Amino acid sequence: MLQNFLFNVEYGINHVLDINAYDHVLFLIVLTVPYVFKNWKRVLLLVSVFTLGHTLSLILAAYNVVSVNATLVEFLIPITIIIVALFNVFTSGKGAQREKIGVLFLSTLFFGLVHGLGFAREFKMLLGDTDNKLILLLEFALGIELAQVIIVFIVLFFGYVVQTIFRFTKRDWIMVVSSIVVGLVIPMILNSDFLT
Repeated sequence: MLQNFLFNVEYGINHVLDINAYDHVLFLIVLTVPYVFKNWKRVLLLVSVFTLGHTLSLILAAYNVVSVNATLVEFLIPITIIIVALFNVFTSGKGAQREKIGVLFLSTLFFGLVHGLGFAREFKMLLGDTDNKLILLLEFALGIELAQVIIVFIVLFFGYVVQTIFRFTKRDWIMVVSSIVVGLVIPMILNSDFLT
């Protein structure tokens, strides 16, 4: 029982930290980069909303409520990343990150749903014909949440170092990181099977 639990949590952690599927990490970077350590509650809430969306779409797929076009989803994932990155670029230094829950949280939930659908096919293979789908899903979600908290901490830490030791302005930090992510994501969009 404990071995299964640890395997599923570890699987969730590895899903996020997989170097070959770095889209998840890129999304977390652009989601976190506008914030500093004192905003940790807000960032944690955003990340949890993302996990909620991700888990919800896996539940819908696991119970065959939704069936998706994998090519379309694989195209939408980098689109969601570039939207957040561009939002950062155009709002850096304008205090948009202090908005009430609203738009940012709803869009994060939506992005979580899209990212979860991107993983649904592989996840269904992991499930096999197990009776404990929901437990497995929750254990996997816990692993995702743990990995996301690690990434968020790293981004906040680097942001702190760059802004205090290297005297980057917050605006420059957001612009540079978000622009790098845009540069990494554009080839993902252009090379998508959806466009060919």
